[in-house]
Amino acid sequence: MNASPESAQVGRRLLKVSDKQARIFEAAATLFAERGFEGVTTQQISDRAEIAAGTLFRYAATKGELLLMVYNEDLRTALDAGAEAAQGTPDPVAAVLAMIDPLLRAARHPENTVTYQRELLFGSPADKYRSEGLALVARLEAMIAERLAAAARSRGGVAENLDSQAQLAGRTVFAATHLMLAQPATGAHPGQDAAADLHAQIAQIVAGFFATVERR
Repeated sequence: MNASPESAQVGRRLLKVSDKQARIFEAAATLFAERGFEGVTTQQISDRAEIAAGTLFRYAATKGELLLMVYNEDLRTALDAGAEAAQGTPDPVAAVLAMIDPLLRAARHPENTVTYQRELLFGSPADKYRSEGLALVARLEAMIAERLAAAARSRGGVAENLDSQAQLAGRTVFAATHLMLAQPATGAHPGQDAAADLHAQIAQIVAGFFATVERR
């Protein structure tokens, strides 16, 4: 059955939208990687994408939103990799580390990473890409919570508030990870191995979780 002229027209319009968004994403990702957030202008991104500046702002209202768009995809990819790695890891501490390590590897440009975190924390509530990024953070916290709760149940004798404690542990792991990724901007704990410190903190958080939920 042939598509109606109206359906064909809608299909062509959607293809154009998809093509423009892909070009914007590619241009922004390339320029941010090459020059850093502060070294790039929205005009340069629109020029690289070969679209008008006005068209660019229909897809992202600010340069911060463009960075969110790009880094959300990096975060989504890292979460997928972490989830896969954790599946074959029986030890709960090692499993949580497996979920987190791809995020650390993805943070290859400190300026962009810190700016992305700032946009997630303090960006406009109306920003579409900020909402998407916060949903990805929630997914990470839920992944950690589910793994810890399952490990605790497999040991038996757990408290009634197991799930809520697991959720707190997931949020605490993300908070520690967030501070570690922000270290280049804060200058906190100079001379320390930030990754090693984070691994030790996660081991401590997991141990504290089990101590909290195991019935005496």
